[in-house]
Amino acid sequence: MRRVIAQGTFDILHPGHVHYLSDAKAMGDELHVIIARRENVTHKPKPILDDRQRRDMVAALDVVDEAHLGHPEDIFVPIEEIDPSVIVLGYDQHHDEAALKDALTERGIDCEVARATPRDKTYDDELLSTGRIIDRIIDRRC
Repeated sequence: MRRVIAQGTFDILHPGHVHYLSDAKAMGDELHVIIARRENVTHKPKPILDDRQRRDMVAALDVVDEAHLGHPEDIFVPIEEIDPSVIVLGYDQHHDEAALKDALTERGIDCEVARATPRDKTYDDELLSTGRIIDRIIDRRC
């Protein structure tokens, strides 16, 4: 069995998330998604939705076999427990593939690191970013 991991914040699900997870699932037989805990999100604003709610939303997607919250201190713990064949990064995620591969090797985790494809916008006004969705809500509602 080829087990795949996708990971991210998944705050306010949108079509870009669905594309990423569908792309990741296509790379294997079983898709596990690790949802970043709020306190571990440091590269962008903290999520609006709480950890459990974001995990539950991701778990509800048909393409997802299992959704997990990330470990509070060590991001590699769930990866070690899941034992993936491949970790698929979102096409625009901030992670450095080579650095991730090196860190996995240091931990004794032998798996591929791949990158999902971008999702083409199906119409001009489509939003594929949680930040842009939040900006539009503020613009239209405040």
